[in-house]
Amino acid sequence: MKSFLVIIAILVAFTGCVKKNKVPTAQTLANPAMHEVKVGEVVQTSNYTYLKVSENNAEFWIAVGRQEATPGEVYYYDHGQALEMTNFNSKELNRVFETVYFVNSISKEPIAAVAADDHAHDMKPVQATLTEKEGISVAPAQDGLSIAKLYADRSNYAGKKVKMKGQVVKINEGVMDKNWIHIQDGTNDAGNFDLTITTQDGVKMDDVVTFEGTITLKKDFGYGYFYEVIMEDAKVVK
Repeated sequence: MKSFLVIIAILVAFTGCVKKNKVPTAQTLANPAMHEVKVGEVVQTSNYTYLKVSENNAEFWIAVGRQEATPGEVYYYDHGQALEMTNFNSKELNRVFETVYFVNSISKEPIAAVAADDHAHDMKPVQATLTEKEGISVAPAQDGLSIAKLYADRSNYAGKKVKMKGQVVKINEGVMDKNWIHIQDGTNDAGNFDLTITTQDGVKMDDVVTFEGTITLKKDFGYGYFYEVIMEDAKVVK
């Protein structure tokens, strides 16, 4: 009886793939979350590359960190690590996407499935991919901390409200209903030179601003957004 049920389950799964006009390959069976898409349109912004792609005769938008891409190319991405955003307003493009999927990465080769435990070991802070901007030298706010001090003594500030002053080096607006601001102050602790801040307040690139917010350690928002140290629900201090 068990063998019969297993056979029925396999047939149902296979039929589901056939209905989508896509016969499962060795690659897709190895990683069911993997999507194979063809690029029809590329739109570049300062931080993201938006791709209008097609899969099984359906067209939709995905977004990935800014990189080169060309219409007609075929890419693979892991849908299990994609963040779906509806009615997403790109202020830089002055355009609203009815639906767009923000993905960690795209590849020209099929992506192997990664177990959740393995992914946790491989997970690295998002801010580690940024570069340290030269020429920044911002003194801490009164009763505030430098970025180096925060990272060096991070365990002492977990769950506490602190003031951080720095120069804005990156802005992602309206992601998960928050603005994501990166600041640097010219200090560095073991390669940690950048602090990510979530806020409802607006700032401009290269502004020197002071934020007050709560420090959280090892924050995992899912979809590859993991931060060793992050300031949340911050307010700009005038």
